[in-house]
Amino acid sequence: MLADALLGGCGGGSTGGAASAGAPPANPQPVPAGALTDASVSVGSSVLGSIGAGFAGLSYEKNSMALPRFAPGNAALIAMFRQLGPSLLRIGGNSVDTTQWAPSAAGQTAGQVAPSDIDALAGFLQACGWQVLYGVNLATSTPAAAAAEVAYAVKSLGASLYGIEIGNEPDLYGGKYFSPWTLADFEQLWGQFRAAIIQAAPNVQVTGPADAGNIGTWTVPFGERVGSSQIMLLTQHYYRGNGQSASSTVAELVSADPNLVAELVTLKAGAAAIGVPYRIAETNSFYNGGADGVSDSYASALWVIDHLFTIAQGGGIGANLHGGGDGDGYTPIADSDGVVVAARPEYYGLLLAVLAGQGTLLATTVAAGALNVTAYAVRPAAGGLNVVVVNKDSAQNLQLSLTTGLTVNTADLQLLTGPALDATSGVTIQGATVTPESGFAPAAPYTPDIAGGVVTCYVPAASAALIRIN
Repeated sequence: MLADALLGGCGGGSTGGAASAGAPPANPQPVPAGALTDASVSVGSSVLGSIGAGFAGLSYEKNSMALPRFAPGNAALIAMFRQLGPSLLRIGGNSVDTTQWAPSAAGQTAGQVAPSDIDALAGFLQACGWQVLYGVNLATSTPAAAAAEVAYAVKSLGASLYGIEIGNEPDLYGGKYFSPWTLADFEQLWGQFRAAIIQAAPNVQVTGPADAGNIGTWTVPFGERVGSSQIMLLTQHYYRGNGQSASSTVAELVSADPNLVAELVTLKAGAAAIGVPYRIAETNSFYNGGADGVSDSYASALWVIDHLFTIAQGGGIGANLHGGGDGDGYTPIADSDGVVVAARPEYYGLLLAVLAGQGTLLATTVAAGALNVTAYAVRPAAGGLNVVVVNKDSAQNLQLSLTTGLTVNTADLQLLTGPALDATSGVTIQGATVTPESGFAPAAPYTPDIAGGVVTCYVPAASAALIRIN
């Protein structure tokens, strides 16, 4: 995949080759200015999970289809997607339940989706090599309309169609679309829509329920009721908190999130009992569009690395980061009516996680005193080891010793850095920014010291390091 090509391209060259055991570094890492704290990371043999193809995806509102955003001619956005992919795009959000199928309309009209809009999406997906989890209106539409839309989507999207999602966050419909509203009401309505869809498109894959929360009282019971014969994927949404709350700060964003860990335990057990995988199909930092100056800050880049690896360790098969537009809240890619403005800090965290590659997740042990440090280890099928170390302390640099239990022949290191946790620009990976025009051209990776099977390097304050070992 593209990420593998990027990884290969980062390590070559006479000045950028990986360090070899016992040899002086070809491109030594400079000592960071400021205080140094000794720290260590040990990689164990216990398997915590895995990261497969399409793990790090994106999510957009259904009303995006009324914009010239997802079109085969949008080269800039295609380039930004390709840098992360191939992966999975999810089309849904709150607007899915206010968007009507308009089979005779011209397209690019607010509140509607027309055949030409789906055709444009198909061209976009083919150009960037992604698939789509496509949402249809449950709350304000009819089974017949949803079935007709899906039938056309199947024809137009072809192999680019991953699956269908019926409605968005139905656990919140009560008082908004229906009253009274219970899980039984939802299951009955959902079943009517699914039956019509399957009659029109017998081979389409259906997912659900795309709940906002209520995992134990809505998501898992729904999955148990419909079973693996009716859904191929259990879907759930997750946000750290309310973007309008005063507690939604940079400090909270980069702190540990025990609520997520607990919810993943419930999802993993529930999905396993049903016999399907699960995915966090819509997620980001804080809901209600994010917290201004927090969700669009450099802290989001470090947060999203932890977030993705936590989901993987919790048994999820992927996550879709919700976004779109150029507001002060969250979005990995900022755009104005579909025209790319910039890669936001969060995009860089996504990219570093993608660069860590696919494979088996191994347990790690971190010793860094009271500092806010996390570490993740990915063992690719082809061999070697990729280790990500995230230092969220804003003042202390780490002098890191990394022990893997492997014979270390070569190692190299790339750094994700930003001016400050609350900075909204100036983020780089190995000194490089990401733009649609120039792509991603990082400087040569650093070559850490290797002695006795131990890799030593620096992880500066408020940074993340990707260390690749062979």
